[in-house]
Amino acid sequence: MSDSVKRRIRTRPIEAEVWPQARVSVVVPCYNYAHFLPDAVSSALSQKDVDVDVIVVDDASTDESAEVAKSLASSDPRVRIIENQTNMGPVGTFNNGLGEVTGEFIVRLDADDMLTPGSLARSVALAHEFPSVGLVYGHPVHFIESEQAAGKNRGWGKPVTIAPGATPPYRSTARSWTVWPGRAWLRDRCRTGLNVITSPEVLMRASVVDCVGGQRNLPHTHDMEMWLRIASVSDVGHVRGADQAWHREHPRSLSTALTGSINQWQAQQLAFDTLFEGVSDALPEYAQLHDISRRAVAKGILREACHSYDRGRAEPDDVAAAEGYALELYPEATALWTWRALQRRKLIQDRIPVNRTPYIGAGAAHRLMFEHRARRWKRDGI
Repeated sequence: MSDSVKRRIRTRPIEAEVWPQARVSVVVPCYNYAHFLPDAVSSALSQKDVDVDVIVVDDASTDESAEVAKSLASSDPRVRIIENQTNMGPVGTFNNGLGEVTGEFIVRLDADDMLTPGSLARSVALAHEFPSVGLVYGHPVHFIESEQAAGKNRGWGKPVTIAPGATPPYRSTARSWTVWPGRAWLRDRCRTGLNVITSPEVLMRASVVDCVGGQRNLPHTHDMEMWLRIASVSDVGHVRGADQAWHREHPRSLSTALTGSINQWQAQQLAFDTLFEGVSDALPEYAQLHDISRRAVAKGILREACHSYDRGRAEPDDVAAAEGYALELYPEATALWTWRALQRRKLIQDRIPVNRTPYIGAGAAHRLMFEHRARRWKRDGI
């Protein structure tokens, strides 16, 4: 494939095409999610136009997860169960499930998430059309269950709030595909320093996973590092126009366990560091890409510190930590515009009342930038 982006536009629903039926193995890691597990498994088993098998890996749960999984398996032969004798954590649990995969394609579906109807058929259609693609993803709908705020519009980039037990709205028609050369997609992730994939919306080609291996033992960004690693050896596809998965946000989910801007950026940088430590022989430009990722993360950390001033919520210790980590990552950080902008805010802060800021316009610009990114991510996946 050339270095340019290839996009295939279709004038009718992709699902209407006739494609060879593929086998998709859905690995469902589960730890104390007995009340969520039936919905996750059902969302996989109800997928049409694909041959699905589900592998539930119970990570020594202390609730009724194992019993629920056994009940699901007894009612449908497509469900298999692996029970960890000791708690292995999310990475070890998923990798344990990989050993039982029989499908041409693999999906990791956490037990608190769900696939939207038709998700797998839409992803498989792209993968069949482009054999060079090792990873297909689309847009996930993030949602929160709440009795009080059900139906409330939280704004762009915010989770949809629904009543408990309800199904979030979703788009079902794939309008086009985008296929990137994997290393071009990887370079763009290094340039922004951001992860554009949640997790349940991803379909992986099993042969590529066999090549690159399972997830690495990272506390928060094990999935991000695996997407980057797959992109280093294969092309990446995006299903445009449809919502491919539902991602549930709640206090115990991994996505909400990581708090604090610096911690989030550090976790993302750890994914880049782990990737480039492992692909140095296979990726000649790894040193350049690694440096690009460090610059992007340093810039992002400083930008968040600026925004804390814009919102009147800056804490001196947090700002000092942001500066220190930015310099550790990227010694030339003092030349970045975000560094200079942060220094201006620090000089002004002592002259104004606490919790007041002269940078109201900058705060509004930051919100507009966030909303623009959220719209682009929903539309284009980047």
